[in-house]
Amino acid sequence: MEKLQDRRLVLFGAALLLGTLGVVYWPVIAPMVKQWAKDENYSHGFLVPFVSAYLAYMRREDLLAAKVRPCAAGLAVVVAGLVILLLGWLATEYYTMRASLVVVIAGSTLYLLGWEVFRALLVPIAYLLLMVPLPYILYDAAAFPLKLFVTKVSVLALKFLGVVVWQEGNILMFPNVTLEVADACSGLRSIMSLLALGVAYAMVLHSRTRDRVILVASTLPIAVFSNCLRVIATGVLAQYFGAAAAEGFFHEFAGLFVFAGAVVMFMALGAVLRRWP
Repeated sequence: MEKLQDRRLVLFGAALLLGTLGVVYWPVIAPMVKQWAKDENYSHGFLVPFVSAYLAYMRREDLLAAKVRPCAAGLAVVVAGLVILLLGWLATEYYTMRASLVVVIAGSTLYLLGWEVFRALLVPIAYLLLMVPLPYILYDAAAFPLKLFVTKVSVLALKFLGVVVWQEGNILMFPNVTLEVADACSGLRSIMSLLALGVAYAMVLHSRTRDRVILVASTLPIAVFSNCLRVIATGVLAQYFGAAAAEGFFHEFAGLFVFAGAVVMFMALGAVLRRWP
């Protein structure tokens, strides 16, 4: 048994393995990166590998002190990951193929370096799953009920504020304009980005498990609440300014403002948790 810092050959082998995975998985990785660039729901994917690397760097002392004990069980995990890749390729299911990369990385780490190193790298490796875009069938299944919820809450708030509005599904009908609560207003986009940001924030700046669990769990209600505020503000402005309030610059600016507000609420919650004994 040797410490990781004494196993230069093992580290070289790990680097060589990662290079091999890059070659094997290039047909899978390249389209995923293109989707990050084109799909605003997953633009945070560019940051995930760097955040994962930083999370691993934070554990450098544990890694350097860890005993290297190659584990044969890791080979079974690698084989399972390659089987998942094959099944995903046969079914043309991109999420399965992309997620198999994370499985293979986890299995390779366990096989080459053993349980101590694997435990230290478990969170950084698992974090990589946040860079994999969800299947559209799951995205649509989650977006639709969220749209209806945001619409219903927004209508109740608008009526409370004295705004004349009718609801038909995810459609808001005002006396002078009709607006649709689209997927972008469902909160799912904010949830995906806020989840990636929230996990990183919780793991880097909070050490207590309680704080981390609360922060990660809060991403859903914060994202939905902030998007409700977006729809309510749009509805109030549409009452007085018509459809122009929901189009063009204002619509894009509102999206950025809402996400910034969600981040502020998230960080405020983190500050409260730090003071909560």
